[in-house]
Amino acid sequence: MESHVMREITPLSDGDCFYIADRCKSVFDYPIHTHREFELNFIEHAEGVIRTVGDSSETIGDYDLVLITGPELEHVWEQGSCTRKDIREITIQFTSDILPESLLRKNQFESIRRMLERARCGLAFPLAAILKVYAKLNALANHKTGFHAVLDFLEILYELSLCDDARPLSSSAFARIEAHSESRRVDKVQQYIAHHFHEDIRLETLAELVGMTPVAFSRFFHQRTGRTLSEYIIEMRIGSAARMLIDSTKTVAEICYDCGFNTLSNFNRLFRKQRGCSPTEFRENFRKKKLIV
Repeated sequence: MESHVMREITPLSDGDCFYIADRCKSVFDYPIHTHREFELNFIEHAEGVIRTVGDSSETIGDYDLVLITGPELEHVWEQGSCTRKDIREITIQFTSDILPESLLRKNQFESIRRMLERARCGLAFPLAAILKVYAKLNALANHKTGFHAVLDFLEILYELSLCDDARPLSSSAFARIEAHSESRRVDKVQQYIAHHFHEDIRLETLAELVGMTPVAFSRFFHQRTGRTLSEYIIEMRIGSAARMLIDSTKTVAEICYDCGFNTLSNFNRLFRKQRGCSPTEFRENFRKKKLIV
């Protein structure tokens, strides 16, 4: 399957730290796309709009704030059931080198570094975080250039980085991002699963990999990731299947078995549970969002 997702060329110049667009609109008509720049996108008065980031698709409320730092992560906002004529959208695009790695490794920037890393899958912020930076976003949109504007933007990033309730959107498997953990044991297991998810993965194998008993490992993995081992493996398989549905011409049955599922009925059931639609519907819905260029 040839990819027809539009690759956007953003207006950000090499001489600027960021580009900001403040728009009033009544319709969302831009197709699904990717771009190499990072993006912070704020929308208000848009209840009913459908936001798609990677393999995540959600209907948003009146306010929406999303950070995307994955250069190949597809995203789009569609009209959905929204009928408002006073939609406001503030889009800020910036390059990865606005904060060099040497600076992000400093203690004072650690929270921003972690946030930018998590946002490779897309990161949606709760209303409380949106309200906390709303005035700063509004002010930044009114003075888009200059040294103080850059400081204001960095302050926005810092405030958002302190939010504990920001939600990753796309699965890491769909976004083609290797999961990493601050725990070396969890990291080792995640890397193993990423390379063997299409096989039969046994609890005893993973426990032995990190020198723990199966019972102790199960408890440890759940404490560190917030998910059971089974839930994590299923998420990895479903995310990989979603990516294959988009990028290949394989049948649903072929993808099912390629991703480690034993039966097609179980694959369809789990896929619908996680994505809200069947694999076939997911493929068809994603194609409708594309633009041939």
